[in-house]
Amino acid sequence: MATLLARNADILVTMDGARREIPGGGVFARDGMIEAVGPSETLPATADRVIDLSGHVVLPGLVNCHHHLDQTLTRNLPAAQNTNLFRWLKAHYRIWGARTPEASRTATLVGLAELALSGCTTAFDHAYVFRNGCRVDDQIFAAREIGLRFMVSRGSMSLGESRGGLPPDSCVEREDDILADSERVIGAYHDATPGSMLQIALAPCSPFSVSPELMRDSAALARRHGVRLHTHLAETIDEERYTLERFGKRPVAYMEELGWLGPDVWFAHAVHVNDHEIGCFAGAGVGVCHCPSSNMRLASGIAPAMAYGRAGVKVGLGVDGSASNDSNHMLGEARQAMLLARLQISLRPPEGPDTTLSTSDPSRDQEWMTARRALELATLGGAAVLGRDDIGALAPGKCADFTAFRLDDLAFAGGLSDPVAACLFTGPHRASWTVVQGRPVVERGAVVTIDLPAVIAEHNRHAARLAALPF
Repeated sequence: MATLLARNADILVTMDGARREIPGGGVFARDGMIEAVGPSETLPATADRVIDLSGHVVLPGLVNCHHHLDQTLTRNLPAAQNTNLFRWLKAHYRIWGARTPEASRTATLVGLAELALSGCTTAFDHAYVFRNGCRVDDQIFAAREIGLRFMVSRGSMSLGESRGGLPPDSCVEREDDILADSERVIGAYHDATPGSMLQIALAPCSPFSVSPELMRDSAALARRHGVRLHTHLAETIDEERYTLERFGKRPVAYMEELGWLGPDVWFAHAVHVNDHEIGCFAGAGVGVCHCPSSNMRLASGIAPAMAYGRAGVKVGLGVDGSASNDSNHMLGEARQAMLLARLQISLRPPEGPDTTLSTSDPSRDQEWMTARRALELATLGGAAVLGRDDIGALAPGKCADFTAFRLDDLAFAGGLSDPVAACLFTGPHRASWTVVQGRPVVERGAVVTIDLPAVIAEHNRHAARLAALPF
């Protein structure tokens, strides 16, 4: 069984139960699982692979809870640069529908490479456009190439424009076909064992792109097989108007009617919710993926991340699609979550808290999202949202997933009085090492599992073809 010893970190952040931050810390792992964490002198002296992390800050691998990796093909699309969600989607649907399996492979590799270079070790992807010969399998094989821990949805859209949905009819599928392929993908790929590198979720896209019947049938299928459920929810006021006009309910109440409030469910965005709905999420054990950059990019609003935490709602972070964020930087997303939460406490209701007290009042100190709280969302929070207790922290019995950043990097200069907080307050940062299941994916600042320059060149060719389509 292969062993790994990472030692001599200037500071090692465990995110364990005691939230230890260990000077001179290290990790010893066997066959991809951690056996010991502590001061380096307390660990075994040798291993099959030894990594000296002197001059580094080490974090648990970051967990990305919501992404659309195929959108890496349509970053910065001119027709969608200055629009809100519904108009942005209409500018993209047909282009996404024209991608190929080869394009999907390179998009997955590019997106996961960027994530790995930002410290991410586990990524969830929400794929839902399959009328073009593409399959979830394309992304699964690409994730295996690069070596990140992967959770992927067999997503779906079935409600086209002719039936009152937002997407064009050419981009939606028959519901029987969706359910049949969902069952195939679960049977072929889902691995629920500890340390799993691949898991499947079912993820009908949104209330405005699938029918109530498909939502219910997907939930029944997922629960029969023990896989998790995911969808976009309460992202914009347009969505709220849609569900009120079509179903007579706000988005959260609509989900409750469909049987979609439960501990096996997490929602992306969940921006436009009230206190009662936050309580519903907490009571049902629902998780939320906060996507701050995307919500700002599309002017969707500010999700109440701190209020969710106070209520006991599981909260993780997601970079969302690379056409609504235009980047795949997970540590940057944690920084964005911290900054956006701070902006929110300065706003007046309904966006901000109902108070006349200044943000300088000491009684409001608990409202501030700290750097360590943001890192917790990006690690333990993401693990909880994805239903994993084997990732998100560096502790015995957990997966050997970690990332390390060089403290002599220019971006850290002057910030070393608190290197952990500097990971968020300064930046952007590029990972020096990213290790997944004990295997380096990034070594000394470079992705080592794929030929990245060749992938980028091929990816740009696919992206140029899509951008030139006459839609």
